[in-house]
Amino acid sequence: MSRIVAFVLAGGRVDELSVLTHLRPKATVPFGGLYRIIDFPLSNLMHSGIERVGILSQYRSSSLVEHIASGASWDMVGRCRGISILPPYQGLLASDWYKGSADAVYQNLDFLETHKPDLVLVASGDHVYHMDYREMVRFHKDMEADVTAAFVELPDDGLSRFGLARIAEDDPRGGRVLEYREKPAIPISRNVSMTVYLFRPSVLVEVLRENAMSESHEFGRDILSVLRDRYRFFGYRFHGYWAYCRTLQEYWAASMDLLGDSPAICLGDWKVRTNLDHEEIRDRAPALVGPSSAVVNSLLYNGVRVEGRVENSILFSGVHVGEGAVVRDSILFFDTQVGPECRVDRSIMDIGVTVGKGSKVGKAGGKLTVIGTRAEVYQGSVIGEGEVLPCGTEK
Repeated sequence: MSRIVAFVLAGGRVDELSVLTHLRPKATVPFGGLYRIIDFPLSNLMHSGIERVGILSQYRSSSLVEHIASGASWDMVGRCRGISILPPYQGLLASDWYKGSADAVYQNLDFLETHKPDLVLVASGDHVYHMDYREMVRFHKDMEADVTAAFVELPDDGLSRFGLARIAEDDPRGGRVLEYREKPAIPISRNVSMTVYLFRPSVLVEVLRENAMSESHEFGRDILSVLRDRYRFFGYRFHGYWAYCRTLQEYWAASMDLLGDSPAICLGDWKVRTNLDHEEIRDRAPALVGPSSAVVNSLLYNGVRVEGRVENSILFSGVHVGEGAVVRDSILFFDTQVGPECRVDRSIMDIGVTVGKGSKVGKAGGKLTVIGTRAEVYQGSVIGEGEVLPCGTEK
C-alpha cells in the first residue's frame, strides 16, 4: 500500500438541510440512530488502511472537534497515524477563511510537505457510502494516472445538480475521462462525481497553486474541469450504495434505507465506527420497550424508552416516547422527549426537543416537518406538515 494522506472536506453547511445545520456542519448531522455522517468516510479510510488524515473544518467546528476527539474511535492514534483538524488560520500570506474546497486544501499544503505521501486522497465528509479506497488506488496505479475521480451511476432524475463525466471503456473498473462538466443544464451522462479524488502530490500542488490566482476555488467546478487536456485523468466506477443527503428529503430517504428486512444500508456489514463518548452513548442504559408498547420496522439504541407505538422510525440514544404516543415515519435525534398521547408523523426532530402531552406534529404522507434542537412544543399544540421550528423555539 502506498503512503497516502487524506483530506476530508467537512467544513460546510447546506441551507437545504434547514435547522439541522444551524449549529453544526453537515458532516456532523446525526444519522442512523447512533452515528454522524462523517463516520462513513472516516470508517472507509480506516478499513482501507489510510491512517493519516486532515479534516478541513470551518463552519461551527465545535461539534466536529468534539466528535473526532483524539481519533481513537477510528484507530487513528499513533506515531505514524492520526487525525488532524485543520481549521482556517491567519498567516502572513494565507486567508483567514477558506474560499472553497480547493482553497481549503491549498491552505494546508504544508500538511503534505510534513508527511510526504505518495498519493493524496480528497474526500467529502458528508456522503453516506461504504467503499474500499484500496480498489481505487489499484486502478489509479494500473492506469498510471495523474488524477482519478470516483463516479457512481444514478437514475436520470436530478442529474444536473452534480458533476458529471463521460468515461471511456478502457477497463471494467473505469477509464479515461473524456469530458467533465460541473452541474450542466443538460446532463452529459449518468456518471455522478462522488467527490472522492486521488492525486499525484506534484499534480495536486501544481493545479492548486494555479487555482489560487483565480476568483473561484472549488474542486468540481474549477479543478476537475481543466484536468482532461493536461493530465492523465481517469474515472473510477463505483457500484455500491451512495447517498448525497443534501436536502431534507434526501436525508430522510437515506435514513429510511436503514430499515426493512434487506436494508440498502447495512451498518453491521459496513462496520461503521463512531465516537461512543460523544452524547455519552456508551454510558446509557439498554433500550427499554414497555409491556404495552409496539415497535415495528424501526431502529432503537441505548437509552431509548418506548411506552407507546413506533413504526418505520429511527430513535437515537436517549429518546423517550410516552404512553399512548404514536411515532411514524420519523427521525428523532438524541434525548428528544415525546409526551403521552402525542402523534408524530413524517418529522425530523433535532437533539433535545420536547413535545408536550397530546400534541400533534406532522402529517402522515405529508411534507417533512422539522424541529430544531432544544425546541419545545407545548402541550396540546399542533405543528402542521412542512413546518420548520428554529432551534430553541417554544410553541
